[in-house]
Amino acid sequence: MKIIFAGTPDFAAFHLKTLLEGGIEIAAVFSQPDRPSGRGNHIAPTPVKAVAASRGIPVYQPEKLKNNAAALQIIKDLAPDLAIVVAYGQLIPDEFLAVPRIGTINVHGSVLPRWRGAAPIQRALWNGDAVTGITIMKVGTELDAGDIIVSKELPIENTDTSESLYLKLQTLGAETLLGVIPDIENLYENAIPQDSSQVTYAKKLTREEGILNFAESAETLERHIRAYQPWPIASIILAGTKIKVFRAESIENQDSAGAPGTITAASKEGLFIQTGSGILKITELQMPGKGRVSFSQLINSRKQFFAPGQILDYRQA
Repeated sequence: MKIIFAGTPDFAAFHLKTLLEGGIEIAAVFSQPDRPSGRGNHIAPTPVKAVAASRGIPVYQPEKLKNNAAALQIIKDLAPDLAIVVAYGQLIPDEFLAVPRIGTINVHGSVLPRWRGAAPIQRALWNGDAVTGITIMKVGTELDAGDIIVSKELPIENTDTSESLYLKLQTLGAETLLGVIPDIENLYENAIPQDSSQVTYAKKLTREEGILNFAESAETLERHIRAYQPWPIASIILAGTKIKVFRAESIENQDSAGAPGTITAASKEGLFIQTGSGILKITELQMPGKGRVSFSQLINSRKQFFAPGQILDYRQA
């Protein structure tokens, strides 16, 4: 069976490497064009390209697929039986989907039809879901709406961040993908349509969302702090200073008389802030231009700055 693979970031590269190490032959790879990255802003190969190049697999990097006759001809000349798409970075036009003999499949980081879209891992955690998972599906015209070939669930732990979930789902997705390849023709033929009544959408996170909204509950804010790692990183604004927040605890059924956003206490235990419901205790943060530290390391030198009674600026939905 001739297989082509389309993907770009580390998540996709891990899937490609797992397939290759599992004995799956890949005839060619498509990836996004190389972009500047790192502090020096140097042009660097995409993670998928790096894996493919190390194995001598041909790599194609068209700027776009839509209305690209040359890229379409490349795929026609390859005449693949199956195309695998993992975090490629652009929609696959219908004329490309029509080429592989069996079809095109995709690995998505949620249990579809829940959390279609760009940020399924972050939104599952942000929303307080008990489980997440991966879905391998047919690729169709509508984004993440293809019939389900297989899905696997994974519990969300109360210590998970988006980063830790990403790594867990990366492994689960790659192992599941490797397992379906031997029987893919039968599985593809018997894929199950998604239940359209259960669809939810995972829009991209924004920098603005990272500023905590203290009108929300402490439980919700603690979850959002974990969801915003490794990007955009949650933050609070005190006296015009934007401070990144990495770890916090929610204290339910305990409120002060202060308005949401009021600092109620600051000690070696943490920075206590009144929310819309409950107290949020921040235990790890980062001041501008400084390293990430526990609040207990900071409070002795910053007692006045974090004095109780002050009200934090915050974004309101």
